[in-house]
Amino acid sequence: MMLRQDDPVFSERKVDLVDHDTLQFYRRNAEAYAGWAKAPSARLKDFLALVRPGGSILELGCGAGNHSNEMLAAGFALRATDGSPEMAAIASRRLNHPVETMLFHELDVREAYDGAWASACLLHVPREDLAGILGRIHRALKPDGVFYASFKIGEADGRDSLGRYYNYVSPEWLRATYAESGPWTEVSSGTSVIKSFDEAPATMLHLVVRKAAS
Repeated sequence: MMLRQDDPVFSERKVDLVDHDTLQFYRRNAEAYAGWAKAPSARLKDFLALVRPGGSILELGCGAGNHSNEMLAAGFALRATDGSPEMAAIASRRLNHPVETMLFHELDVREAYDGAWASACLLHVPREDLAGILGRIHRALKPDGVFYASFKIGEADGRDSLGRYYNYVSPEWLRATYAESGPWTEVSSGTSVIKSFDEAPATMLHLVVRKAAS
């Protein structure tokens, strides 16, 4: 399906587009979270098969660097980023590769990447700001660039037992939000059940889209 909007509108609010309690959680618990981080997603292989061989990939919220390691080993040119400087430092040491501290709203490049990977990180973006962040990712991708992101499914935003904010999206709401930042072409979608860092089960929505070629 084609997700598009003729006149994209990007959120440019005059405040930090980040939930500070959530960011501070990852800063305080970087070592513990890095130790808990699980094996790379099985969906990474399918994503990489869609990206131009040896192409450039932007990774948002790289965490401990488990996915980054696979991308580098596969020969891609990787820009790895995380919002927590402590987590970025851990990943950089593990990878022996630069990991940049960057918040989502600080992304400000145009047509620089063949792919963007955002595993379980954009789910922390406040609902009212998600379209604007998706718009920044859209601008950062080259025409025909591929974008993967995963979210926790729900109907209203809230916090988990550790105080972390989640936007808890429905598939319908998420697709409408993508349409505000497009045009995108949907490549695939799916769900899975995981156990979160707080041991609570959650249903994840995985969405792969492609930036429409101009």
